[in-house]
Amino acid sequence: MNPFDYLRAEDVASAVATVAGRPGAAYLGGGTNLVDHMKLGVATPDLLVDVTRLPFNQVEVLPSGAVRIGATVRNSDLAADPVIRARYPALSRALLAGASGQLRNLATTGGNLLQRTRCVYFQNLTTPCNKREPGSGCSAIEGYSRYHAILGASNQCVAVHPSDMAVALVALDASVVVLGAAGERRIPVVDFHRLPDDQPERDTVLTHGDLITAVEVPELPEGTRSTYWKVRDRASYAFALVSVAAAVHLDDGIVRDVRLALGGVAHKPWRAGRAEQVLRGGPATEENFQRAADAELADARPLAGNRFKVPMARNTLVAVLRELALGQGR
Repeated sequence: MNPFDYLRAEDVASAVATVAGRPGAAYLGGGTNLVDHMKLGVATPDLLVDVTRLPFNQVEVLPSGAVRIGATVRNSDLAADPVIRARYPALSRALLAGASGQLRNLATTGGNLLQRTRCVYFQNLTTPCNKREPGSGCSAIEGYSRYHAILGASNQCVAVHPSDMAVALVALDASVVVLGAAGERRIPVVDFHRLPDDQPERDTVLTHGDLITAVEVPELPEGTRSTYWKVRDRASYAFALVSVAAAVHLDDGIVRDVRLALGGVAHKPWRAGRAEQVLRGGPATEENFQRAADAELADARPLAGNRFKVPMARNTLVAVLRELALGQGR
């Protein structure tokens, strides 16, 4: 691990000013992803600004009915929060599926959004990786690709985003509250992460010095059911091969509103807009669920090692919709 300086932030303004003014600086929350990458030599910050003591550790209901989740709320606390469990079971389930209990006790809301890919080539300094070293090449395209993208990839990168929480937040139309040198702004989670195109080294739309302070989740229409399913190689502590977050509002068998997101299939949590268009306003039938899944996956471009992901994503999406249509989700 390279040597680095450490500073505990005493207030929000000084934290942002410090990181924005030093190109090699980074924020430190739970450190469950960043510290691992520092040990591997993938990340080499020369200053860590610890933000865990800043006042962002609360979950509160806003006057609008939305819920504001502070950036330093631990994943375990968020998954167990009674408001989250009652209103957004998809989010609670995604968090519980995301990691071991020990990691959830340390990981933060803001840090979860900023996770970097678990691609084996990204984490191996001896192999070419455009995300780690732009222009060096993508080893995964012709290499081990079981966990890699089938949607939205480019010839520069086929890695996937690993967060379960972010997939649920996309389906819930959440926004990220960010404080930067120019002030505060809100970014829809669906727009927060980037597809790789020709800049795979950029995971998000943030600029250097931007600090996540909260996530805001709007109130769902009364009667909306939501859930999260994760398909993985083993029952626990594994990243998603495919995951589905869904929020569905049914009225007399008709899909009045639906929000869908897929995980494990793209460089960012994938909003399933085509599937939503097929479903919205139509009957909640098995035939329509299959049509929606086929529409969403029509442009899938699997690699040699992950062709199974296309039928897996289709079957998982249909199964989730079937569960919610039968009233088995909340």
